[in-house]
Amino acid sequence: MEYWVIDDEGRLVEPDQLVEAAGGVEREFVAPLLEIKTTPCVTTADLRDELFDRLGRVLTRADELDRGLVPLATPLSADAIEELPSERTRIQNRVVGTSFEYVRHCAGTHVHVEQQPGREIDQLNALVALDPALALVNSSPYFGGRRLAVGARSKLYRRLGYEDVPHQGWLWRYVDDADEWDRRLERRYEEFVTAAIDAGVDRRTVEANFDPESAIWTPVQLRETFGTVEWRSPDAALPSQVVGLAEEVASIVGHLGDTEVRIEGETGRVTDDEIVLPEFDAVLGYVEEAIEAGLSSDELRAYLDRMGFDVAAADPVSPRIDRGETISDAEAREIRLDHAARLERDVRRSRSIRSD
Repeated sequence: MEYWVIDDEGRLVEPDQLVEAAGGVEREFVAPLLEIKTTPCVTTADLRDELFDRLGRVLTRADELDRGLVPLATPLSADAIEELPSERTRIQNRVVGTSFEYVRHCAGTHVHVEQQPGREIDQLNALVALDPALALVNSSPYFGGRRLAVGARSKLYRRLGYEDVPHQGWLWRYVDDADEWDRRLERRYEEFVTAAIDAGVDRRTVEANFDPESAIWTPVQLRETFGTVEWRSPDAALPSQVVGLAEEVASIVGHLGDTEVRIEGETGRVTDDEIVLPEFDAVLGYVEEAIEAGLSSDELRAYLDRMGFDVAAADPVSPRIDRGETISDAEAREIRLDHAARLERDVRRSRSIRSD
């Protein structure tokens, strides 16, 4: 999970000593962003315990330093976001160009689900079909002080950030088998290496910093490194919201077992006996609704219901903080402070419930 770090006036600042507060806490590639990871967890209860313990430790240290963590997908305002110097980001800037500015303003969540031997491709395809569930935690409509979409981060990442190298960041089509995934990965990697060379980067430098798996940012990935299928679409959000979403996703994907999975039509459904994934073009339509309209779309709500999500229980932040077409820097700081406080309450409430 990624969070923006702010001071007691709502201004973006560097994490500094927060990185030392708990295990799994790391810097991200931009200065005011902090990443908190968990180890692999067998149950949702284990995940919740570990995540909230680590968050609690970070928040305790943040309170001592007059810092806060903001669970929003973008910083909202037009603040310049400074990168930390690294060879990887230097190469990405050369390949992606000025559009990489959009990626710097994105904070999200990565959910890993353990691969089931023999069902990995069904898991991958199922997560592609479930990608519109990103709407359940949309947490910012703004970029650069202007309204962009209900899911601003997803629009920045998929349509603007990687516009000139679309295969790197867009949602990929279903695959038939692992060999097809590997071939696709190799093609995308060669495209990336070629683009880097064309931009003046030496091939050996590119290959020293990127391999086929680490050179793509598509939202759903088969990860050989971790033995997981990864879903990278959700925004940064309150930890209780993210854990709940992760539980739903793991439950649906874990339901595969011996269940029949097929791709058919445009509606999709998950039942006790079968999982029917819509044709890919239909999925893209639902993703479009998730980004542009979010849960105000009746069509999207009905789809997510059919696919097994508790849509009625979702409470995405993005519509709550929508104040019109533009937002001032002062308003952005106020919202950051408010949501840093909401994060603290969320963590305190969860830890209190567990202790009871």
